[in-house]
Amino acid sequence: MTIKDNMKTEPNFIRIFDTTLRDGEQSPGCTMTGEEKMMMAQQLARLGVDTIEAGFAAASPGDFESVRDIGHTIKGPMVVSLARTRLDDIDQAAEALKGSPNWGIHTFIGSSPLHMKHKLNMTPDEVVAAAVKAVEHARRFTPRVEFSPEDATRAEPEFLVRLLSEVVRAGATVLNIPDTVGYTTPREMNTLIRRLINEVHQGDQVVFSVHCHNDLGLAVANSMAAVEAGARQVECTVNGIGERAGNASLEEFVMVLKTRHQVYGLETAIRTEHIYQSSRLLTQLTGMAVQANKAIVGANAFAHEAGIHQDGMLKNPLTYEIMTPESVGIKASNLVLGKHSGRHALAQRISQMGYELGSEELNRVFNSFKRLADLKKIVYDEDIEALINQNLAADNARFSLKSLLVTSGTHTTPTAAVELEVDGQTIRREAAGDGPVDAALNTIKAITGMDCRLTYYKVNSITGGTDAQGEVSVGVESHGMNVSGRGTDLDIVVASAKAFLNALNRLAWRQTHPRKSAIL
Repeated sequence: MTIKDNMKTEPNFIRIFDTTLRDGEQSPGCTMTGEEKMMMAQQLARLGVDTIEAGFAAASPGDFESVRDIGHTIKGPMVVSLARTRLDDIDQAAEALKGSPNWGIHTFIGSSPLHMKHKLNMTPDEVVAAAVKAVEHARRFTPRVEFSPEDATRAEPEFLVRLLSEVVRAGATVLNIPDTVGYTTPREMNTLIRRLINEVHQGDQVVFSVHCHNDLGLAVANSMAAVEAGARQVECTVNGIGERAGNASLEEFVMVLKTRHQVYGLETAIRTEHIYQSSRLLTQLTGMAVQANKAIVGANAFAHEAGIHQDGMLKNPLTYEIMTPESVGIKASNLVLGKHSGRHALAQRISQMGYELGSEELNRVFNSFKRLADLKKIVYDEDIEALINQNLAADNARFSLKSLLVTSGTHTTPTAAVELEVDGQTIRREAAGDGPVDAALNTIKAITGMDCRLTYYKVNSITGGTDAQGEVSVGVESHGMNVSGRGTDLDIVVASAKAFLNALNRLAWRQTHPRKSAIL
């Protein structure tokens, strides 16, 4: 069976392989629970990605369960699990996904002299043998087998041709070329892909793919160079999250092809109107904020402050915008609901925003919405998003905030009285600090007993106005483990406490779900 038997291969069609849930989740502080991964996977399906790399099934029992659940639940995209060329990794990937409607296995091994010598302690012949054995083993379970020679852009091209030719003979249907450390340049990538397509055995019968990291800020540019050379799949992540400086950004790559269609003439299946919602959801789930000047989805991406720009925009938006906000799902007006709005109106708006909530989840969000609406004249989409994720994040939380009282002033030592629910038990304690936020977080640390330190603290306003909810993002480190957290509230001290608790809940989950490492 060739790749043409089981994948869309029109010459002008680029497959989008999304690795947000695998490589993206490896980004420090971006760990997601199984429930959060499922929410993101459902959004990726709505977005229209062709493949979802659901995780690394052999990494931990939690990752195995997440890969299994996503594979058996998601309809539409192919769902794959990453696996090293170890046979037990492949067995676990197959065990997790067998019975799923559309699935495959993605296996990899280092290919550069650096990786073979210093990481694997293997000879080139041993690497080829291991890769062939792994692909043949994976083909016992599924015809959809992707192979990646890790650190390919620092490998010797002659060895890559040999290695890839052998795995094609063994049954690989997708050959992915990872720029693992973000080292290559567009010209080099274009040359390499052209050579591999021309020289690899049956190179015209398989799909060539690329997986570019952003260490030099060239991930999207290198991906574009690869598709110009003939690659027909690009591996990327929402918001470009991932190891170190991240991966090629899905939204940037897709919008280049759409905006400059006359230049490239290439298509994807991405429903671009879902891009912004996908970005927002990932931010809410991971706590990893997007910088304001981020292309496509940043807060300033469609903002215009300079007078000459504003004048041009008023006369014709095309003077300073090469795409419309609506084309990526950013609405011209976010004004939605108020305190007189009912449950049905809220449910309809939540559905329009791309969320799917059960009856019980909707009830909880509606109750939070009514409380917020009593305090604010206007509730915006961003407020609703915050309420949704705040309520969903509480489902499996070890720690939850019941009450917070802070005393602070010009001649008073800041003190916080905090009441938490810890594993179902209510605990109350008081502590002091250098300020009201510090006092609140010190008290929470004392109650939870978590050994950690704050690595960053950031405050934003979700919407405009003096009644805007405050959004706090924090980073927390414990024994080399980094997590992030977010919290929202009209009171910035309460928002800070919620963000810290969100991070501590992630930290507690990570400590009970240890994982093996895997990078591409």
